[in-house]
Amino acid sequence: MRRRSVGALGAALLAFAGWQGSAVTSPPKGFLSQFEWPSDDPRLGGLSALELSDDGAGVTILSDQGTWAQGVIARDAAGLITGITLRRFEPLKGKTDAPLAKGRDDSEGLAIAPDGTGFVSFEGVARVLRYGRMGGLAENLPSPPEFARLQTNSALEALAIGPDGTLYTMPERSGDLARPFPIYRFKDGVWDHDLSLPRSGDFLPTGADFGPDGKLYVLEREFHGLMGFASRLTRYSVTASGLGAGELMFQSPTGFHDNLEGVSIWRDAAGHLRATMIADNNFLPFLSSGLVEYQLPD
Repeated sequence: MRRRSVGALGAALLAFAGWQGSAVTSPPKGFLSQFEWPSDDPRLGGLSALELSDDGAGVTILSDQGTWAQGVIARDAAGLITGITLRRFEPLKGKTDAPLAKGRDDSEGLAIAPDGTGFVSFEGVARVLRYGRMGGLAENLPSPPEFARLQTNSALEALAIGPDGTLYTMPERSGDLARPFPIYRFKDGVWDHDLSLPRSGDFLPTGADFGPDGKLYVLEREFHGLMGFASRLTRYSVTASGLGAGELMFQSPTGFHDNLEGVSIWRDAAGHLRATMIADNNFLPFLSSGLVEYQLPD
């Protein structure tokens, strides 16, 4: 979610700027921590995606302003976040050293291959760029005709890379309340849209990642106006013929978290699966930027 909704969201929430969500007294099962960090960097906002290293210490963060940053997450003996040190946000490049042009810089999804190759998906002009290294020059992946028909500013919100290197991306909106979200796969230079994500309620996909278990995790968000956001994380097995039955990892009560936009799945030192999610403050002072973590069942 980017500038398109900041006005409406701001108007709705300014009237309740000091309100911190519903009267929830107990967190969802698996909840570990919520870390918010202040920053004097004006670009620390609009955070849309993240990737963690295998040990949960290194982090790459993407904003929806066409910028990215890397950093280190400090943890205590229990593995809970105690601090984040980020390098300065840098602009994503196109085919030259120049930053991406306005209107083409709405970066939403991030996936990093084991060899360090980065992929970024975009909303305003729906496409996926490939980076031999983050910070380098971009290569446009081929775009199928369907990308041009996606809803304006509701396009390729989530991006993930499978164990075999296949890319998976999906739009934030499907075009109809009764229509599932299309999942576009890129493999061997060709896109298909044979898979789809079931739609239920008003939840919209905001992030995706493949875990070390080889399964696809999809983060979704539901906006409830003055009451805030609800989020849920669902795990799917992926086969050539489709997604398996979804397994709900957690669903947060409305207002328990702010606007969770991206997710990274990894294993901690004890071997437990963890989901680390990033909150987007939409550059609004009453929403937070930070990280949320859950322990997940195997």
